[in-house]
Amino acid sequence: MKLLILSRNPQLYSTDALVKAAEKRGHEVRVVDYLRCYMNITSRKPRIYVDGEELQADAVIPRIAARHTFYGNAVVRQFEMMNVFTLNDSVAIARSRDKLRSMQILAKRGVGLPVTGFAHHTDATGKLIEMCGGAPLVIKLLEGTQGVGVVLAETANAASSVIEAFKDLNANILVQEFIKEAKGSDIRCIVVGGKVVASMKRQAPEGEFRSNLHRGGSAEKVKITPEERATAIRAAKAMGLNVAGVDLLRSNHGPVVMEVNSSPGLEGIEQSSKKDVAGGIIEFIERTLANPAKASKSGDK
Repeated sequence: MKLLILSRNPQLYSTDALVKAAEKRGHEVRVVDYLRCYMNITSRKPRIYVDGEELQADAVIPRIAARHTFYGNAVVRQFEMMNVFTLNDSVAIARSRDKLRSMQILAKRGVGLPVTGFAHHTDATGKLIEMCGGAPLVIKLLEGTQGVGVVLAETANAASSVIEAFKDLNANILVQEFIKEAKGSDIRCIVVGGKVVASMKRQAPEGEFRSNLHRGGSAEKVKITPEERATAIRAAKAMGLNVAGVDLLRSNHGPVVMEVNSSPGLEGIEQSSKKDVAGGIIEFIERTLANPAKASKSGDK
C-alpha cells in the first residue's frame, strides 16, 4: 500500500510514529508538505503535484495544522476528487475546525456539552453570562488552539470586560459554563474507526485551569467509564471523523465534550497509555481499503 502523510514537519512525533507504523507493516510511506502542493483542477483528470512531481497514493493521512486549514483542506479535497481514500475527509476536518459549528452539530446529536452561549452584539453580554450560570465563566476565541485564547473570568464584571475587549478586536467568541468539579483536568480519548483505542487524563499545572500539554499540563493513563466511552464515540461519529481526539470533562451531570480534534497529537497519549495508536490507525486504513465500497465514500460527502 502506498501512503501519503500530509504534514509540514516529518520530525514531529505524530508524523514520525505514523511513518514507522506504516513501514513496520510493509507499506510504502511518504511525508509531503501540503503547502508545497499545487493542483490541476479539472473534471476530466484532476491531479496534484509537489516540486514538479505528480502525487499518487492509495490513501492519504491528513495532519493539517489549524492555521493552514483552508489550503490544507483544499489539498485533501483534491485527493478526494481523484478518488483517493483520505483518513479524515475534508468536510469532517472543516466541521471540527469550526468550534461553533462543532458545538451545534454535537448539540443536535444529543452529545453532552457545557452550557454554551454565542452572540454578536455586546448588548447581549449580561444575558450570555446569566445563560451560562454566572461567573466563573470560560471565554474562548473561536480561532484559538492548544489553549490559546481561552480565558477564565472569575466574576461577572471580569467576564463582561473580557467579552467587550474581544469584541473590540472583532473576534468571535464562545461563552461556556465553568465545570468546577473537573478540578483542572480533562480526558482525551482517541477514537479510531468508531472505537476508543486509548485514553489519558490531563491535569493542569498549579494555578492554571487549562490542561493542554502544550501549556505545561501532565498526562497519565486513565480508565474511562462506559458512558465516557460512548460519548467519545458519538462525538467522533457526529463530526464524521474516522480518527478523532475527543476531549471530555467529568461534570456533575455526566461527561461533557469540550472539543473534537481531527489531527490529535499522539505523543502524550501513546506515552501515558502505552498503546500503539499509530499502529491502530494504519490497521484501520488497511481494513478500510480491503472494503472498496467503504473507502470510496470518502470523496462522496
